[in-house]
Amino acid sequence: MINNTTATYSYRQIWKVAYPILISLVMEQMIGMTDAAFLGRVGEVELGASAIAGVYYMVIFMTGFGFSIGSQIIIARRNGEGDYRETGNIFYHGASFLLGLAALMIILTELVSPWFMGRMVSSPQVAEAAISYVKWRLPGLFFAYVTAMFRAFYVGTTQTKTLTLNSIVMVLSNVVFNWILIFGKLGFPAMGIAGAALGSTLAELVSLVFFIVYTIRKTDCRKYGLDRFGKFDFGKLKDILSVSVWTMIQNVVSLSTWFIFFLFIEHLGERSLAVSNIVRNVSGLIWMIMMAFSSTCSALVSNLIGNGHQNAVPGLVVRILKIGYLAVAIMTVAIAAFPETVIRIYTDIPELVSASVPSLWVMCSAYLFTVPANIFFQAVSGTGNTKYAFLLELSALVVYVAYCYTIIHVIRADVAVCWSAEHVYGFAMMILCGGYLLSGKWKNKRI
Repeated sequence: MINNTTATYSYRQIWKVAYPILISLVMEQMIGMTDAAFLGRVGEVELGASAIAGVYYMVIFMTGFGFSIGSQIIIARRNGEGDYRETGNIFYHGASFLLGLAALMIILTELVSPWFMGRMVSSPQVAEAAISYVKWRLPGLFFAYVTAMFRAFYVGTTQTKTLTLNSIVMVLSNVVFNWILIFGKLGFPAMGIAGAALGSTLAELVSLVFFIVYTIRKTDCRKYGLDRFGKFDFGKLKDILSVSVWTMIQNVVSLSTWFIFFLFIEHLGERSLAVSNIVRNVSGLIWMIMMAFSSTCSALVSNLIGNGHQNAVPGLVVRILKIGYLAVAIMTVAIAAFPETVIRIYTDIPELVSASVPSLWVMCSAYLFTVPANIFFQAVSGTGNTKYAFLLELSALVVYVAYCYTIIHVIRADVAVCWSAEHVYGFAMMILCGGYLLSGKWKNKRI
């Protein structure tokens, strides 16, 4: 796939890998949009609780997803080296590990959640609704973790069209399950926020079944070593963890600070929390567009290095940055131009619509820094130096949390001003990761 005349990926080749990821991520984001759109018509407490519970669940999910990102980097490197059967071996070891991790995370979360929510959330109604959501969402970890490994395999081997089909099936399933379970249709009881959680869990099961059937029927299982799973090798798992443990920690820490942001906002009141949930969901659409190109960057950088073309990496990153900026700019300008139209997707409460507009504008402007920050960060991860990538983000997150504490907890600024924390995080990441890429210190990393 690499352009033989330039030893890199052309704009067309980058887009060929990125657009299926883009469509799949946007479609998957619609699961959160569906939950918010339905719950916004149930009440502000449920809408606010779904923000905290949703981010809380995502922190738990990111433990396994972070492992799959590390696995994806190794799969991409082996794919670039032409060692195709080893990609399947990594997939099976990763999936086995994640099933065990899912069981552990479910047990720990069941024990901790009531205590944690009761002490960290000031509103008893919000805390109770959040606990209900998490309880019904947790079983989906078994399905979501294995699905994450399928995604790692297909992105790492640049067979990304599969993701589009899977995400369409998943979103349609979620819409149907939510409609039935939240409002109590077709003879089922109205479960409210618990129905949103159960609907998403069932949609994840449908997604996993799709991946299994598709892989058996459409993928060359023999070529990629998916036709059989040999003896489990703890040495192999150790090799995978040497890369993945840092992406696991990085993803958990990153989402944990996002959760802290919402906990701070919750103390400003239920209205501020509801506003932030709406802005979070709108931001998620733009974020998924950006992450499509970031994920593409990580996979292609690793494939490029596997082919022995380290010197072509900076040029590839610049190409992806240009396309990423263009795609994000189109979306942010459209949202900023018609904010109330977008916000009404999530709520029909007039006061809540008006209150959300300033925060939405602040969020859109943050992507000036967030786009290069995430593309540079994923490029660093794609080189295989995931430990250093984690340390870079940790440094940026320290600045982010300090700013959040000051502007929200101490100053108690308006919620729109609080969203300027995204500018601070994006700028810090852009400078740190961009500087590391320019240094060239990543070129001799072996995985």
